[in-house]
Amino acid sequence: MTDSLASIALTRIDGSADTLGAHAGNVLLVVNVASQCGLTPQYEGLEALYQAKAGDGFEVLGFPANDFGAQEPGTHEEIAQFCKVNYGVSFPLFAKADVTGPAKQPLYAALTQAIPEKQGPAAEMRERLTGFGITPTQDPEVLWNFEKFLIGRDGNVVARFAPGITPDDPALVSAVEAELAK
Repeated sequence: MTDSLASIALTRIDGSADTLGAHAGNVLLVVNVASQCGLTPQYEGLEALYQAKAGDGFEVLGFPANDFGAQEPGTHEEIAQFCKVNYGVSFPLFAKADVTGPAKQPLYAALTQAIPEKQGPAAEMRERLTGFGITPTQDPEVLWNFEKFLIGRDGNVVARFAPGITPDDPALVSAVEAELAK
């Protein structure tokens, strides 16, 4: 894992301390999540992917954020309960924090710097957001909830997927499998 990513202080949703370094040697899918978003059902796919690949050294790391349309208004306890009850989420969830703008958490500053542009249907999502009267962010900023960053076993950020790329999308699954094979 690159030293800069590995040493970034993180806080789990239960308040305990963590770092990406504690997950070194695993393939990581870092996702900003929200409970009241049209994309929230992706939790189901994220959990399924996590369950299918965890034994191979794969982890999903969920980072709740309220940056987009105030779609994650809950407390840490409410978020954790929602994820467990509605989607059976067992992958690690982290404390709610900004993923875009001037107050963005250091992890997301590093991720967006590592890969400034996302793969997938970002243009369509921007058009939809504009149609709803929302001014979308531009790269390198995170576009919306459920954007995904893939970190290889070596700690390098290797891919970035637009929010509309679902956890079962062949491009995402094949990228995860390629990293697990290394």
